[in-house]
Amino acid sequence: MDTLKNINSFINGIVWGPFMLCILLGVGIFYTFKLRFFQIRHFKLWWKKTFCSIFTQSNTTGGKNKLSPFRAMATALAGAIGTGNIVGVAGAISLGGAGAVFWMWVAAVFGMATIFAENVLGVRYREKRNGVFVGGPMYYIEKGLHCKWVAVIFAALCTLAALGMGNMTQANSVAGALKEGFGISPQISGIVIAAAAAFVIFGGIGRISALTEKLVPFMAVLYIFAALIVLTVNYRRIPGAFAEIICGAFDFRCAAGGFMGYGMSRALKYGISRGVFSNEAGLGSSPIVHAAADTDDPYTQGMWGMFQVFVDTIVLCTLMALCILTTGADISEPDSIKLSTEAFTSVLGNAGKIFISASIVLFAFATLVSWCYFGEKSVEYLSGGRFIVLYRVLYAAASYIGCIMSLSLVWEISDTLNGLMAVPNLAALILLSSKIRYSEMSVACKNKKQVLQN
Repeated sequence: MDTLKNINSFINGIVWGPFMLCILLGVGIFYTFKLRFFQIRHFKLWWKKTFCSIFTQSNTTGGKNKLSPFRAMATALAGAIGTGNIVGVAGAISLGGAGAVFWMWVAAVFGMATIFAENVLGVRYREKRNGVFVGGPMYYIEKGLHCKWVAVIFAALCTLAALGMGNMTQANSVAGALKEGFGISPQISGIVIAAAAAFVIFGGIGRISALTEKLVPFMAVLYIFAALIVLTVNYRRIPGAFAEIICGAFDFRCAAGGFMGYGMSRALKYGISRGVFSNEAGLGSSPIVHAAADTDDPYTQGMWGMFQVFVDTIVLCTLMALCILTTGADISEPDSIKLSTEAFTSVLGNAGKIFISASIVLFAFATLVSWCYFGEKSVEYLSGGRFIVLYRVLYAAASYIGCIMSLSLVWEISDTLNGLMAVPNLAALILLSSKIRYSEMSVACKNKKQVLQN
């Protein structure tokens, strides 16, 4: 066991180390320039194509065996939103200081370009199986790069990551939150979660997306409402919190003669890593479900990816960060859940504790069912469509195990698998970059000049 831990620790240090984080950020920077800062310059356009279109029936309701663009985004967002928006933000601040929030923003801005590229390729290289679209990195790696063996590696990693990070660790978080907030034993939580997960995932992407379509907006509104209450009470401290974030991001005070300021280096490291962990841009999970959307326009689906990252990191993560910084919570607290809870209980009292527990339950369960789809499509790719039912049974059983066991090693291995998924995906994004052309984005716009103007 110790040998396994040491091996995993070594690999984890590489896949989530400075070099890999630079590559993740670098791909986002590359596509940002390639797309001429589209996510910033044309914010109004992609906001109209995404958020504003939610209120039109054609963009939110799919027909039989069809997945609307909004439902695809909601499922992908549910898979990304998880506990990273609570414990991830608190952990970033605890480890990297307030400045880590700034680098989370940076990761999100460039991540919008990365996830845009992923989704465009996902739609472009998808195929139809049994009347429904399937796609993702394994398909654009095989069909675009003609590297079947690399596609198989990605699919295998995604399958394992789905069982670990997407399932068991999320179930463990749910059980912990239910025990902490409501006194429910992990055994009872495990039975309920496994049964609920089985009910949803055996309904396929139709039932999964129907749940996330309703659950994600509800979670987001509830989360924003509670956070705004906390910030309204502490509104005088908001300017100071932003100043703390900016100053912390560029803290050049040195430690032991280091090249970069110690404070800045930690803020940058944990801000970028937790930002990527939160929105999953570049990991390759998002395009698996976006590729299933009922659309013939890959560029508009790419904009839904931008919207996904914006909501996940720029909106939800920022609100949590401001709640922590304006309430005077002890940011040296190593327990991320306690730090988040402290921020909300300082204003909401015991209701704040219940809110954090309920948020973790909802966020984590949404992630759990969404990641089943990611893993299922990977199994389908590897087996040619066989073993889907067996996988669903195994997935539901794994959620029960995740509730009742101590998962420290599972967390560590799953984190490594998540990072390893990014390696073949990022390579494909660079090698297939010629397939994503700025001029072609006019197809996604009513007014061609709106996109092509310099």
